[in-house]
Amino acid sequence: MLIHAQIITHRTPPLKPPSADVPSLTMSDRPITLQGQSGPITIRRDQHGIPHIQAEDIVDSHMGLGYCHARDRGLQILLVRTLARGRAAEKLQDTDDLFQLDKFFRRLNLPRGAAQDIAGLSPIARSSVEAYSQGVNLYFKTRRIPWELRVLGFSIKDDPWTPADMIITGKIIGYVGMGQSQAELERFIVECVQTGLPREKLDELFPNQLSGMDERLVKQIKLQETIIPRALWSEPAIPRASASNNWVLSGAKTASGKPMLCNDPHLDIDRIPPVWYEAALSWGNGGNYAIGATMPGCPSLILGRTRHIAWGVTYAFMDCVDSWIEDCRDGKHRVGDNYCDFNTRTEVIRRKKHEPVTITFHENHHGTLEGDPNIPGLYLATRWSCGDGAGAESMNAIFDLLSATTVEQALPVLGHINNSSWSWIAADTDGNIGFQMSGKMPLRPDGISGLIPLPGWDPANDWRGFAPIEDLPRQFNPPEGFIATANDDLNHLGRLKPINSCMGPYRARRIREVLSQTKRFTADDMKQLQMDFLSGQGKQFIEPLGRSAGRLADWDFECRADSTGARLFESFYRALLDEVFGADHAFGTMAWTHILNETSVFMNYFGNFDRILLSERSAWFGSRSRKEIFAAAAKKVVHLEARSYGDDRQIFFRHLLLGKKLPGVFGFDRGPITLPGSRSTVHQGQIHRGPRPHAVAPSIRVIADLAVQTIQTSLPGGVSDRRFSRWYADEIGAWLRGEYKTVSPE
Repeated sequence: MLIHAQIITHRTPPLKPPSADVPSLTMSDRPITLQGQSGPITIRRDQHGIPHIQAEDIVDSHMGLGYCHARDRGLQILLVRTLARGRAAEKLQDTDDLFQLDKFFRRLNLPRGAAQDIAGLSPIARSSVEAYSQGVNLYFKTRRIPWELRVLGFSIKDDPWTPADMIITGKIIGYVGMGQSQAELERFIVECVQTGLPREKLDELFPNQLSGMDERLVKQIKLQETIIPRALWSEPAIPRASASNNWVLSGAKTASGKPMLCNDPHLDIDRIPPVWYEAALSWGNGGNYAIGATMPGCPSLILGRTRHIAWGVTYAFMDCVDSWIEDCRDGKHRVGDNYCDFNTRTEVIRRKKHEPVTITFHENHHGTLEGDPNIPGLYLATRWSCGDGAGAESMNAIFDLLSATTVEQALPVLGHINNSSWSWIAADTDGNIGFQMSGKMPLRPDGISGLIPLPGWDPANDWRGFAPIEDLPRQFNPPEGFIATANDDLNHLGRLKPINSCMGPYRARRIREVLSQTKRFTADDMKQLQMDFLSGQGKQFIEPLGRSAGRLADWDFECRADSTGARLFESFYRALLDEVFGADHAFGTMAWTHILNETSVFMNYFGNFDRILLSERSAWFGSRSRKEIFAAAAKKVVHLEARSYGDDRQIFFRHLLLGKKLPGVFGFDRGPITLPGSRSTVHQGQIHRGPRPHAVAPSIRVIADLAVQTIQTSLPGGVSDRRFSRWYADEIGAWLRGEYKTVSPE
């Protein structure tokens, strides 16, 4: 099954790159040899540009990976590091947006605890991250940093890449768009209470999740500036997660007789370069290898396979972010009947065109305060559980995974990758399959979900440690013969319930429906499922329309680019949302539009809103019945012009730094392309109409059949972030058409 899409590329004469980059551009495709600690490291590209790194041992292979990341994604890793440190207005451009972004990241304080994390690394992890840093610095020393950064006056003189930078990069990946979405959801609840939204309506949105909320106190909280700055949504260098799929089949359900694992993380895809970087590492003489997807700036593989096991990952939607209400005065916060000092942290944000700005943050064991405690009042302090003490444990696990040979060995290792909350699946060549959730789940007071802020002055509301991984959701060789996760509710698989809100169930249902068939699946079947455009959401919403369905009654529920029914349904669905949540007795038109366009609340938690829309009766309906509301929404679109779904879904792939800043003839941006799929299809296709419209879709597709020593992949972009490289954007067309390439360890 192939994707219906189009791509228009700019056919222009070759442009000469800046002269300083000519050597790296002309030599980057040739095999090279580096000198590692244990011997030579050879790096060559295969026909797809993917680097194959051969070394004497695993440590040296990661030196080669660091070199390749700097060579092919130097712009990406330096931009992410600069943003994560809160130095964008100093090192890049001094704009108000970047200054607000610097304040956001200084508040997060991602470098906090990096030294402690490094001290906690295992010997193999420490040696490997140091070797990776050596590889990055070797390339920048001999080939210089990307010319786009040099034009801005950017320099890394006396600022080499270090293991701490890998810890920070791992944290930013785990928080932005993931842990961040949970923080935004909790802020949304506070704002709903403060604007007078009736408790009955909130309880419908978050059933059985608001126990213990004191509305009187919540209304008194002094909210400050927006926690999530608009600039964060406008920064393409930082990947934002919206959804992901992974599933694994036992050999009893595959044509090869061996397990087959599939993964397609859904991140921003309208960017060049893509989020992921594929690599093949091999070491020693025993056939040791690891092939799959890496994240530039981080060592080793995030998803992929070795000779014995394969693994994949999705976001688990575990709630790892909580807020407490702090009663403040005279620069102190109340604990019981006493007032205690905050720990203070002073940050100086330097700016290219303005005077430095000094900001003081106030912190306690509940996190960072939002507000000035010298002004009496109630403020929020917020803490992300994965922000402290997770770096070393996660890094150690990433390297331990490369020596695991069975699923039983791999699952507890995967469970300790807790720089955010993840749903891991795994398979081995012995025929086993398994699932393990990871993340630092706070142990809260009984009956408290984590969605609401509690009084910080009562020690009974403090966290009581973190859940052991054996109490989190997990599976091993289930009788169904398959495991599938798609950001859905997996609480039933654990002793504890770490998920309080997640995405709609449509993708998970569709995947399980297909995998439940009594057949032996092939890799081609899995490709077809990864490219599936059937909207389970559409099916559920058309049925209540009855005779009001009109032209929608003929829709086949496929969200393809050429479908007129898909466009009609999206218009109807938006009208339905507006009828219920945009009504004056609900959020109102302006507030609802802001929720849709300026936040991640609906994009990530639309399942909560759908549950209300599909209810027979609801406080959100006012005096009308569901039938009347559906009919009113259908009436608004009955005369809609019959146009294709793809007409409204044109996107561009934009260069990380120069996107939209240069004429199309220079070829830094590519497109337009037509993006099919929807929020509810297995092949995700969401377009967020925010401050910087961005598209979320499969950021890579991976299929690993354990019967062979290869994987099949499809990447929306190319290996290199160098515009004049042949590997700059060479795979976009194949990705759009649903074509895969084979990556081998040799």
